[in-house]
Parts: sequence; structure tokens; C-alpha cells
Amino acid sequence: MNFLLQMAKFGQPVRIKHILSLTFSVARQQSTNIPPKPPGKNWARAFKKRHLELKARRSRALDRDRYNIYDKVPHWFEVIGKVLHNQAILPEMSIIWTRRVMLSMLSSIKILISKDGLRSYRGARIKRTVVTAIECVSANGRYLDPMIIWPASTHQANWTTYPTPRWHYAYSESGYTDSKISLEWLKRVFNPQTKERAKQKPRILICDGFGTHETLKILEFYFKNNIFLFRLPSYTSYKLQPCDIALFAPPKAAYHNQVERLERGGVGTIGKQHFTYLYSPARERALTKRNILAGWKASSLYPFNPNKVLTDILKPVTKPTIPILKTYKIYLYPRGKVVQTPVTPEALTSLHNLIKQDTYAEDEKSKQRLQRHIHKFANAA
Repeated sequence: MNFLLQMAKFGQPVRIKHILSLTFSVARQQSTNIPPKPPGKNWARAFKKRHLELKARRSRALDRDRYNIYDKVPHWFEVIGKVLHNQAILPEMSIIWTRRVMLSMLSSIKILISKDGLRSYRGARIKRTVVTAIECVSANGRYLDPMIIWPASTHQANWTTYPTPRWHYAYSESGYTDSKISLEWLKRVFNPQTKERAKQKPRILICDGFGTHETLKILEFYFKNNIFLFRLPSYTSYKLQPCDIALFAPPKAAYHNQVERLERGGVGTIGKQHFTYLYSPARERALTKRNILAGWKASSLYPFNPNKVLTDILKPVTKPTIPILKTYKIYLYPRGKVVQTPVTPEALTSLHNLIKQDTYAEDEKSKQRLQRHIHKFANAA
């Protein structure tokens, strides 16, 4: 129950259909001799009735235009503040981030041309091949070993000829992470490199909306290893994600410089076999303890200072609600024309206006017209 409540507070609520398997994994761990039976299909409903702190509800996706971060960010700091002040939880949080690196950067460069020249672009000379790197940094200035994901259906040995000790490699058709790769990253990178330092205390892992972390196997791994997944509120990474604030730009600039050096050396096309040679020195020069700590400080997470971020977030301007009044089309009766008995509110209003115009008339013709209009008005009423 505590695990479910904590995951919900951290923005990663557990689906009801996953609770049965989580419960069964707990029962298998606690059983000694007799193998436990799996819970029935109504077990989750009975569990909710026994614990009044829980309730079932539907979670729907919200459009970005309707999402208000002004109300979400204070709640985020309120929840994570309680975690940081809890002595039973390791205060040194970790944040996972993925960056997709194009093999040869398609960026702008400064050139000298004729003052009458109109062209502002150049040929790329490369294919848009993108490699994904899964990185993780801690609030104490440490960074974990990366996992490189190749966009391929198999792995080739010539892609890793450059010595990169303790690096991990994977591949997928899209070149991006999936649930299987995320689970392998947890088992091979995050858990072994943080478990000893945690000393059996709960560990906090922050991500920015990874859908691959919601599978049942990954939730079971979190539950068994005392790991809490903390999800950033949607559309707030530019304010709360330490890597977005201070760590994305330095590796990108360093990698770009490495690509330019290799191209000046005569390499025509940058391929996968060049990636580790280019990314490794760029990563070491950018992921310094100073840059990592600056990112955590700028996001107000460590040291904990929420006022620094909250003062920069502007409250959305509420548009005044203007009541919509029902409008009527006014029918104007020409002077001297025989007026029919009105059958609509619009025609009745127009006839009422004619009666008011002839009320104080002195001539006999106007008085007769007034009587006819009053008679038609009475018929309509």
C-alpha cells in the first residue's frame, strides 16, 4: 500500500491490472516451503476496500494547451521536499535522461561570402543517422556509465573499436529505447552502480515522462530493489530537469567540435564506427562535477530551494468571462405599410417600437395607426 501511494505521489501511479502480479511477487519472496497461489481476479478490489487510503479512478491524457504548470510545480516541490527531509531515504537522487545524437551535426556555421550572395544554406553530405545515449547523473556530482543504442537490427564489432571500458551497448530498429532496453539498463547500470552506496536505503530515480518505465517487469524490479520512480510534471523539463538546464548544451558543443576536427582531418562521412571515438572525449569534458551540480542547483532540487523556480513561473492570465447574450434580429415595419399580427418575439419587439413612436402623436392619421398597432399587439399577446 505504501508503495502504491508513494508511486502515485511521484507522478507514476501503478495500473490496477499490474497490482496482482506485484502482490504475487511479494508472496513468492515471503513463502518458505509451500508455493503460494496467485491472487484471484477480484483481489485488487478487495484490497482497495480493506485500505480506505486508496481509491480507483481513471487517468486521462491532457492536451498541452490545457496543461497548467503553475499549479503542478508547487505540488511537485511539496512532494519531493518531504522526500528530501526523510532520513530513511537516500537524499542523493539520480536523474535519467536520454539524448539523441546525430552522427554529424547539421548546425549553422559562420562563413564569408559576397555581400550580394543570397544562399544561406549548404549541402549536408550525410544521412540523418541518430544514436541514442542513456545517461544518469546524481545530485552529488557523479555520473553513471552510459548505454549506447544503435539504430540497427544487429550489432557490428567495428562500431566499438575505440576503447570505452564499462560502456554498455544495445540496438533497436528505431535507435531509441524501449521497455526491454530500459529494464536492461536498470539491471546492468543503475542498480549495480548505486546499490552499494545506498546502503539498503530507498533510492529515488527521476525521469521526464518515460512511457517505457510503466511495464510490469520494470515495476516489479523497482518494488524488489526499493527504488522509487519520480516523474517530472509534463512540460516542465525546461525548469525542473537539471540536464535540460545545464547538461545538454556542453556535450552537444563538445561533440560538435570533435566532429569538425575529424572532418578537417579528411574524413568525408561520419559513420557509426566514429561515434565512440567522438562521443567519449566530448562526454568527459562536459559531464564534470561542476556542471552536474550547477544543473541540480538551477532546478532547485539539490540544494532544495523551490522559491528560485517558482518566482520565474508566471501565473497564467485568466481571460474574463463575457456572458453571451441572446440577440434578436429586429424587424422594422416601413411607415404606411399594413402591419400583420406578429408571431415571433422579434416582430413583436419591432411593433412595440412603432407603438412608442406614435404614442404622443397629435395628428389624426398617427392616432388611427396607433390604434391599429395596439390591436395587433393585443392579438399577438
